[in-house]
Amino acid sequence: MAEFGPDPNLPYPMIDQSRVGFIKTFVKSPNIIVGDYSYYDDPTGPENFEKNVLYNYGNDRLIIGKFCAIATNVTFIMNGANHKLDGISTYPFPVFGNGWETAMNLLIELPSKGDIVIGNDVWIGYEAVIMPGVKIGDGVVIAAKSVVVKDVPAYTIVGGNPAGLIKQRFSDAEVAQLLEIRWWDWQIDKITRHINLIMNSDIQALIDAE
Repeated sequence: MAEFGPDPNLPYPMIDQSRVGFIKTFVKSPNIIVGDYSYYDDPTGPENFEKNVLYNYGNDRLIIGKFCAIATNVTFIMNGANHKLDGISTYPFPVFGNGWETAMNLLIELPSKGDIVIGNDVWIGYEAVIMPGVKIGDGVVIAAKSVVVKDVPAYTIVGGNPAGLIKQRFSDAEVAQLLEIRWWDWQIDKITRHINLIMNSDIQALIDAE
């Protein structure tokens, strides 16, 4: 019988290995949306992924595409972490009550930068931090311990604090071709047939794949 890769609905897709898991099988928050085959690697267990999504009590979402590789202790900071910036103090007095709640109206409209969106086929290295509202393009690589504070273009490698461009993985023309191919949206049997092409660098061969 033909095999078409692991079942994306299995929590632990690797035989005898429980530190790697498909993220979507563990997520309970409706604000976290994860595509097929995206995994989290953590020696304490991938089922703890949501503990890395901090301040997740607003309306913003964390959206992760397909085939992403997320290393241990990668942290996503949601907009719930924000404080007022237009007053003299940024301290959230009203949340502590005892008379301070009289200024609660001043906390109602905290600054929001929108959803965090991670594209497809993104590799995020150990202990990287993704800040609120950041959009990360398809095929991006984020170096370990980076702090990503602004959008990252497709097929680039970034690193540092704040994360800056290290290199572009392919030429502009090749990036455009890859974004048109969108191999991650192929049927899984086609992906399985062409694993060798996807893992190599011959873009024309990938375009010609049937």
